[in-house]
Amino acid sequence: MIGRQLDVLRRAPGFRRLFLATLGSGLGTGMAVIALTVDVFDRTGSGTWVAALLVADFLPMLVIGLLLGPLVDRFSRRRVLVVSDLIRFAVFCVLPFAGSPAAIVGLAAVIGFATGFFRPSVYAGMPNLVAERDLSHANSLFQSIENVTFMVGPLIGGVLLAVSGTGLVYGLNAATFLLSAGLIVGISDASLQAGAAESKGHWHDLAAGFRLVLRSRPLTTVLVVWTIVMLANAQVNVSEVALAKVSFGAGNLGFGVLAACAGLGLMLGSVSAGSVLEQRPVSMVYGGSIGLMAFGFGAAALSPSIWIAAVSVVVSGFGNGVASVCNPLFVQRGAPDHLRGRAFTVVMSVNFAMLGVGMALAGPFTDWAGARWVWGAAALVYVGASVVALLMARGTAWATEEAQAPPVPAPVVEPRETVGFGATRYLGKSS
Repeated sequence: MIGRQLDVLRRAPGFRRLFLATLGSGLGTGMAVIALTVDVFDRTGSGTWVAALLVADFLPMLVIGLLLGPLVDRFSRRRVLVVSDLIRFAVFCVLPFAGSPAAIVGLAAVIGFATGFFRPSVYAGMPNLVAERDLSHANSLFQSIENVTFMVGPLIGGVLLAVSGTGLVYGLNAATFLLSAGLIVGISDASLQAGAAESKGHWHDLAAGFRLVLRSRPLTTVLVVWTIVMLANAQVNVSEVALAKVSFGAGNLGFGVLAACAGLGLMLGSVSAGSVLEQRPVSMVYGGSIGLMAFGFGAAALSPSIWIAAVSVVVSGFGNGVASVCNPLFVQRGAPDHLRGRAFTVVMSVNFAMLGVGMALAGPFTDWAGARWVWGAAALVYVGASVVALLMARGTAWATEEAQAPPVPAPVVEPRETVGFGATRYLGKSS
């Protein structure tokens, strides 16, 4: 399993560079998330300002998906990735000198926009960097390293904050983005993209992305299924601290145990996903993995102690990790290269919109019913999503009619040596 994924790194030098860039910048981002939150809270003592910081990171993805998605396909993917990294490098160089919480939130919004262009470009370009037979393992490897950095980055950030404050963390994160840009520069344009998409005007291009998502069965599947899952993820994430501290009386330690077990499950699931997808139909894997999420969170809601709940959360995290590898595969294999970037932005934006709605509802629901009932209700939503996934993904053909003969101008293709097959905590994970 691990050996097959390491083989992908050895055989695909462009993918190896992208992987190392993600590893470095992911660790830096994990550290910076803690530093930004602490910086804003220490300056204001206000939960409202912390919420504003989260919105500043969250909102740009919605704007890009709904209004700016075609830009991901119109420009060179390598240029989009490098410019996004350099913008984030510049922002983190400036952050130590930010004089107010409003300035920090504003700079966080700039980071959010850069990340909103970076992530779709990474996942859109990945199928061009590896052979078709290796795509599931490449996604599995990517999700695994993102999960590792998600766990390790905040821990390192917390230690550094205790030693020296936010300035050092901001500086180290800036360096990781500079390193990432340097690695990506070494990937040729032709390796990441068959050719820049021809434009018929911004609004026509934007509509083409929405049409593709609605007409392609794989894209519609992930759009519908993961939007439902996002509603449940929001309920779980918001009420998790109340489940640990109030329902189980386990305090901050219990909260940390639940979060760590979720991360462990995510990592195990994402590492295993490539091999599982080789052995089972995608409908069974996708529906079954979401079913595991339902089982795990439902069992945790009924658990008599934090320790049994923790084991249950590992199970749900495993399912989440597998499903999160399936998500980008649906988009990568269901969209042609010249529309793939905007397809990712559309799906991501709708998913994150539901996450925002779910979080707005989850707080009052938790206060009214208690965390156990919220997790139980979330488990029922996961059951529904699992059934929908089994039905919609059954018989899914990756090479869709839309991908074979899209009703939009063909891309301008530069002559190149073919690399692989040119046909996405991505698309949301519960903690």
